[in-house]
Amino acid sequence: MSRPRVLRARHFPKCLARMSRLRVVVTGVGAVTPLGLTAEETWQGLLAGRSGIGPITQFDPSHLPVRIAGEVKGFDPGRYMPVKEARRISRVSQLAVAAAQEALSMAGLTPPLGEWAGVVIGTGIGGLEWAFAQARVLWERGWERVSPFGITASLPNMPAHHISGWAQALGPTLTVVTACAAGTQAVGEGAEVIRRGAADIVIAGGAEGFIHEIAIAGFAAMRAISTRNEEPHRASRPFDAQRDGFVLAEGAGILVLERLEHARARGAPILAEVAGWSSSSDGFHVAQPDPEGQGAMRAMRWALEDAGLRPEDVDYINAHGTATPLNDVVETRAIKGVFGPHAYRVPISATKSMTGHAMGGSGAIEAVACVLTLRDQVIHPTVNLEEPDPECDLDYVPGQARRAEVRVVLSNSFGLGGQNACLVMKKINN
Repeated sequence: MSRPRVLRARHFPKCLARMSRLRVVVTGVGAVTPLGLTAEETWQGLLAGRSGIGPITQFDPSHLPVRIAGEVKGFDPGRYMPVKEARRISRVSQLAVAAAQEALSMAGLTPPLGEWAGVVIGTGIGGLEWAFAQARVLWERGWERVSPFGITASLPNMPAHHISGWAQALGPTLTVVTACAAGTQAVGEGAEVIRRGAADIVIAGGAEGFIHEIAIAGFAAMRAISTRNEEPHRASRPFDAQRDGFVLAEGAGILVLERLEHARARGAPILAEVAGWSSSSDGFHVAQPDPEGQGAMRAMRWALEDAGLRPEDVDYINAHGTATPLNDVVETRAIKGVFGPHAYRVPISATKSMTGHAMGGSGAIEAVACVLTLRDQVIHPTVNLEEPDPECDLDYVPGQARRAEVRVVLSNSFGLGGQNACLVMKKINN
C-alpha cells in the first residue's frame, strides 16, 4: 500500500498565494555575449548555430593548457558610459550596464526610474580581476601605487550598483552569488520582489567578465574545461560522447521584469510571463553534481509547482548543458526523473554549445534566449552534438533550429557548490 502524498508546510503558502499574487512579465531584454553585442545579434547567432568560441586575446595564454574561451568581441564600454568611468569599473559591470541599457530601451523605459524600480543581478566572480591586478601592483610597485578603485571595482555587488546608478532605480537592490546558478536565480528573486509588492519594475539578470589566466588555470587543474585548442568552434559539445569539459566565457543577460498591470497601463510590449521559479541545494559536493540528480529534480519540480504547471505542460527545456562528462548525464537523468515519458517528447537545447559558459551570466543569457523562443516560436539548436552519449538519449535539437509551438519553457542552471535554480516562463497574450 503506497503512502499518501504529504504536502510540506512550504507548499501551502505557495498554493494559496498563487491565486492572488501579483503577476510578473518581461517587457525588455538585453544581452552582450560572444555571439553579439545585443540580444538580437546573440539570438540570430544561436538560430544560425554559430559558435562564439575562439582563441583567447585578452591575455597571452601560451603558458596554459587551455587557450580558448568565449570572449565578447568588439565591445567598447565608451559607447555605454563615460570613458573615465569605464576605466574605474570592472569588465563585468561594463557588460551588465550595456545589457541593461538595451533591455530598458526595448521596454520603452528611460531613467530616472525612481523608488518603485529595483535591481537584482547575479554573478559568480564579480570584478575579481581588479583584485588580482592590484595585488600585483602592491607586490611590484608598493602600496602607494594601488588604485583607490581596486576594492570597490572587485566587489560582486558592483554590477547591480552601476545599473542602479545609471537607471536611477532606487528601490530594492540585490546581488545573487551562487556560481553558475546566479543569473537564473537573480531573475527569480527579481520576480519575487515584484510579487511581494516592493517594486513595479525590476532590472534582473546576470553577468560575468572573468576571462583571466587564474580562472583558466584553476579550471584546467580541476580538469573541468575543454582542451580542444585547435578547433575552438567545436570545443563545447553538450551531450556528445566526445565532450571533454566546458568552455569559459563572459557576457551579460538582462531582463526588465514588470508587474503585469503596470506594464499594461503604460502599453509596454509584453514578451513573456515569469510563471514560476525555484532554487535548491544538492548538499553533496563542491564541484560534482549529486549523481542521482536529486537537487536538480527538486529545483525543477518546485519551479513547476510555483508556476502551477505540470511537467506535461512544458514545451521546451533550455538545459544547463555545460559539456562536462558528469553534468550532462546527471541533468539528463534529472529531466527523466521529473518529466517521465514526456522527457522523450520535449525538445531540449544547450545555449552553451555556442556561447560557452559565462558562469553567473549564463543563466540570464539563457533566460533571454527563452524569452525570444517564446516570441519567435523557434528553438535554437545544440551544436557539436555529433556522437550522442548513450546515457544522454533525449531530444537535444541537434544541428539546426526547429520551428515549434512553444507556450511554456523551463530553464535550468546548476552551480558549483550544488546550488541549483530553475525558471519557468510562458507566452502571454498582450
